Amino acid sequence: MRQTNRFLSLMVLVPLLLFSGLAQADKTYRLRLAETWGPNFPIFGDTTKNLAAMVEKMSNGRLKITIDSSNKHKAPFGVFDMVKSGQYDMGHSASYYWKGKVPATMYFTTMPFGMIAPEQYAWFYYGGGMELMDELYAQHNLMSFPGGNTANQMGGWFQKEINTVEDLQGLKMRIPGFAGEVLAKLGAKPTNIPPGELYTALDRGTIDALEWVGPSLDLRMGFHKIAPYYYTGWHEPGAELQFLVNRKKFDSLPADLQEILRVGMKASAYDMYTQSMHESGKNWSTMKQEYPNIKVKTFPEPVMQAIREANDALLKENAANDAFAAKVLASQQAYMDKVRQWTLMSDKAYLDSVAR
Repeated sequence: MRQTNRFLSLMVLVPLLLFSGLAQADKTYRLRLAETWGPNFPIFGDTTKNLAAMVEKMSNGRLKITIDSSNKHKAPFGVFDMVKSGQYDMGHSASYYWKGKVPATMYFTTMPFGMIAPEQYAWFYYGGGMELMDELYAQHNLMSFPGGNTANQMGGWFQKEINTVEDLQGLKMRIPGFAGEVLAKLGAKPTNIPPGELYTALDRGTIDALEWVGPSLDLRMGFHKIAPYYYTGWHEPGAELQFLVNRKKFDSLPADLQEILRVGMKASAYDMYTQSMHESGKNWSTMKQEYPNIKVKTFPEPVMQAIREANDALLKENAANDAFAAKVLASQQAYMDKVRQWTLMSDKAYLDSVAR
């Protein structure tokens, strides 16, 4: 009798399970993504569009992502909170924008005098970076994934030439992340301004200088029309954007869609890196031809020495005051010490040997 009852139970349960699986396979899952950028913003905005198209195609239409730009959600620097609370399922922004909320987030974008993009990607995926980032963001019901690299960024557009450390005193500059703290230590007044307001702020004198990205995006912004000095970089050798995902929402997705989303984020992030390289090369050629009065400068050695000393002092201070910061910084430094030897022996040696 018990065997008969068990058999009857299985007869009922198996079709239910099969039906549930089929229903899940046919179900369409929809995610809402908030991005820090405005509508149709080049390269950064292309990355989110690429992700949405990719996951929809790979999932055969079962996973769809709707993108809201900053003009719609009205909070370009509110993406962290909106994804954490579940108002949005995903976000696309930069980790160092959250340093005022969670200071250690800034280490996962880029660090002054740190790793270049290929080194940083290697650290994320093979050197323990992803595990450290997950440890931090898990405390906030979030998951963070690399979201596209700009490669080495320029040091910024300046109204006046920087000849001495004293020229940094009182300098009002848009520069986020750890680099802003470094310049503040030398007397500058760093600030962070949404992308759509940068040109107006520089033009009206609200700020004296700004760093944005490089030729890939700077040409479109028009900074060269109002600031003649274009300095080479030190502060963001490999600026990595991020995809933020609400952890509870991610866990609610079927396993295959979770993997499709992971692959889509990784592929679209790498595509942004290559697109950034392409656009910088193309746009710099245009800028040189059409705006020959742009003065490309490198900060004088005494200025760079002061910046490096301020950077080193802040690193020691942060590591002493924050155990997690110490762990991340130690991981990054150890990995860079190892991988940089190869970078110098391969890429730098090659470039030096063929330079004309």
